[in-house]
Amino acid sequence: MKAIRLHEFGPAENLRYESVPDPVPGAGQVRITVAAAGIHLIDTKLRNGEPGPYPAPDLPTIPGREVAGVVDLVGPGVDAELLGARVVTHLGAAPGGYAELAVADAQRLHRIPDDLDPAVAVAMIGTGRTTLGILGFAELAPGQLAVVPAAAGGIGTLLVQYLRSAGVTVVGLAGGPSKVAAVAANGADLALDYTDPGWPEAVRERYGERPARWVFDGVGGAAGRAAVDLLAPGGTHLIFGWSDAPIEFPEGHLADRRITSRSVLGPQLLERGGGIAALETRALAEAASGRLRPAVHRFALADAAAAHRALENRATTGKVVLEP
Repeated sequence: MKAIRLHEFGPAENLRYESVPDPVPGAGQVRITVAAAGIHLIDTKLRNGEPGPYPAPDLPTIPGREVAGVVDLVGPGVDAELLGARVVTHLGAAPGGYAELAVADAQRLHRIPDDLDPAVAVAMIGTGRTTLGILGFAELAPGQLAVVPAAAGGIGTLLVQYLRSAGVTVVGLAGGPSKVAAVAANGADLALDYTDPGWPEAVRERYGERPARWVFDGVGGAAGRAAVDLLAPGGTHLIFGWSDAPIEFPEGHLADRRITSRSVLGPQLLERGGGIAALETRALAEAASGRLRPAVHRFALADAAAAHRALENRATTGKVVLEP
């Protein structure tokens, strides 16, 4: 089979498109003919040898933990009824998704409807479940206002859709005119370019000095800090990552403002909605019903290096997916 392998930690160019032996499923496992494989920002960190939620892998390695496709082989102890099933799964701690074939634990599989695009299923099994986990920390009510600093990203796209469906007014931020246009088309009440230093004043002119109840922050840095400055007393800053830099608040600042800043990263995020499997099931159901519609940025499997570069340079919109 063809796969992307990493032989040395470093830049995206170190990702090589190679021929490797076909994997064979072990006990309790299946093999999947991959139709779509997700790329996560964590993958770019691991490529550089930076540990995070997962340890830096032994080399050489095939990156990737989110795959969708068709079961073509079952291992010992697995029901042969799964053969030919369209499935999606998160591989967990063991990578191997950037390939034409991938091995997965049978117990982690979710069947996907025939009319659901595999790339959409991949987006929901990772990005979708994370989005629902984040939302588990927010008690939403119609009429509230939320700021989403990375509204053109995979999570941001789904947050905007969910918040609007809950009757929340959404200010969506993105970098550059094309991304701002995508955020507006996705339903944000106000879409602004966070590279324009005047964007906070545009919010205040429309909604008031400190109108926000929620900030859903996956960016940090100057944009995240400016978004926090829009929180009203009683408002909450939910942190689920940072593509820029973590925000540091002066001592006593949050208490004086009567606002809360809370990280929702880690196991607590996935446990909030009843566990990983429950969040994945809910996410796929939301996509199947059409209530949530993830944006997907597609690359050919052979172009994994280009996909990593685009993600790192913030040149993508939505979930980045490789297709063999």
